[in-house]
Amino acid sequence: MIHSLFLINAAGDIFLEKHWKSAVSRSVCDYFFEAQERASEAENVPPVIATPHHCLLSVYRHKIFFVAVIQSEVPPLFVIEFLHRVVDTFQDYFGVCSEVMIKDNVVVVYEVLEEMLDNGFPLATESNILKELIKPPTILRTVVNTITGSTNVGDQLPTGQLSVVPWRRTGVKYTNNEAYFDVIEEIDAIIDKSGSTITAEIQGVIDACVKLTGMPDLTLSFMNPRLLDDVSFHPCVRFKRWESERILSFIPPDGNFRLLSYHVSAQNLVAIPVYVKHNISFRDSSSLGRFEITVGPKQTMGKTIEGVMVTSQMPKGVLNMSLTPSQGTHIFDPVTKLLSWDVGKINPQKLPSLKGSMNLQAGTSKPDENPTINLQFKIQQLAISEWFVWSLQEAQLKFEDEGMSLRPQPIPQLMIPIRCIRSSFMQTRGPPESPCREVLGERRAAGHQAVPSGAEPAQPRPLGAGDPDHEEAEPS
Repeated sequence: MIHSLFLINAAGDIFLEKHWKSAVSRSVCDYFFEAQERASEAENVPPVIATPHHCLLSVYRHKIFFVAVIQSEVPPLFVIEFLHRVVDTFQDYFGVCSEVMIKDNVVVVYEVLEEMLDNGFPLATESNILKELIKPPTILRTVVNTITGSTNVGDQLPTGQLSVVPWRRTGVKYTNNEAYFDVIEEIDAIIDKSGSTITAEIQGVIDACVKLTGMPDLTLSFMNPRLLDDVSFHPCVRFKRWESERILSFIPPDGNFRLLSYHVSAQNLVAIPVYVKHNISFRDSSSLGRFEITVGPKQTMGKTIEGVMVTSQMPKGVLNMSLTPSQGTHIFDPVTKLLSWDVGKINPQKLPSLKGSMNLQAGTSKPDENPTINLQFKIQQLAISEWFVWSLQEAQLKFEDEGMSLRPQPIPQLMIPIRCIRSSFMQTRGPPESPCREVLGERRAAGHQAVPSGAEPAQPRPLGAGDPDHEEAEPS
């Protein structure tokens, strides 16, 4: 499937390459470099590039291009998903995925890549299984390996590789049993000039960090699960039970993993939590322009909007900007034409604003359209899609010689924080003479709650016909 993997930095230098089958010459990357030169930005490089004898598939993350070379017919999304899994694995191993960190741990990188692919086909992609095969680098382990000449390769095969639950290792023990879930949502919306939402769609994921002893069997219930469309699950989820009851039943991996991704269609009403009032104008036959932005909260249910950052890519004809912010600090780069305004926390009693003038190059025509505005923000304990985790129940699976039996075992408390990581809001405007429109970009929101294991929550409506017996774990 995958013959070779090349890691290319932003300067266009290949600083690492790995071959699983026959070695592929670096000259194959010339087609990628040509596409990179034609792209205006690094994110605009085509993810699939066809060559006479090969096909190049790439992802761009952390200022690094991960380019896979294939020679046979392969589903492109399958390879792209594997490349994203490689990046996530590096980030889990080294804390950050950067060129410097990869070069400092090049031996571990090659060992991990060798285990993730077997003759070009995916073999072990779960982080907890890989960490049993290849020990994560530490200062102490590095010193010991230098003195003794040993490596980070494990002495024995991971126990989970030979079980019916290959994503979880056996013998896991924790003093404090906890399960953390992060709901991350991205919103794409079109808003008219008056602020009314024309259409809005949500793309979301649930990232989990489970630290439970033994072989836990979790049952996760949601409020309004029917809102979710195009749901994609981790292999640990029992898909048949989700189809019949809309309940997640699964044996989780140990540590961090992505439980599911989902989509909320535009047919459901989405309340946009912020608004932006703008007045950006360019005068005819004049080198001056007016720039004014005001940001405020809207339908936040009393939650505070924090970490607000406004960025705007100005037209090339703008020489400089003379602006005065009522709150925070701003920077305008005359080379890249990027305006950045760090607002911080929004006070509803005194809305932050940025006002001033723009100086244009003499003799240049008025720009055809106004610049794009991107707004990043953070809201704690708020789910914009109005669905959330309703209850979490846990039982222990005990494996015996004659088979697998179910033994209920409550734990003191399961923490279920649904935390907001980051949100962003993007506005695009048409020509100055046409009605303005706003397009919302990313939105990441969440709430936080602690649910005791086995507790009976108050039910506004039935979620299912009781709690059925757990079935044997089966990959979906």
